[in-house]
Amino acid sequence: MTISERITQDVTAAMKAREQHRLSTLRMVKSAIKNKEIDKRAPLDDQEAMAILNTLIKQRKDSIEQFTKGGRKELADKEAAEIVIIEGYLPKAAGAEEIAAVVRAAISEMGSPTMKDMGAVMKNAMTRFAAAGARVDGKVVSETVKRLLSGG
Repeated sequence: MTISERITQDVTAAMKAREQHRLSTLRMVKSAIKNKEIDKRAPLDDQEAMAILNTLIKQRKDSIEQFTKGGRKELADKEAAEIVIIEGYLPKAAGAEEIAAVVRAAISEMGSPTMKDMGAVMKNAMTRFAAAGARVDGKVVSETVKRLLSGG
């Protein structure tokens, strides 16, 4: 079953269970996927759907940051709850140890890169995560690459 099909099923289940917040979040996700399908003029595969879900999560994280700065905790909490719902459709995110291991492998494969080679190391590491189907936050990978390249 594709991600889109799972979301459609869960929209129906949320309607029956009268879970308003879950229902509105899933409808928003479904419409984002549908808009992309219209742009592409074809159904999305799971990789493309996951890219959209990652984008939505990133938007929510940015919103949380802004709401927290503005002192709007209730809105930040609502966005955090939406992230939890959306993440349920994605593979489990890679942990810090797993990220560090992949970055170390990328660095050792490249010889002895310096900070100037950070972009190449990032590209190599992100390609490895994509090939493994793992979900990672690019910001965390970037910080790990910086730390390991600077001898940390």
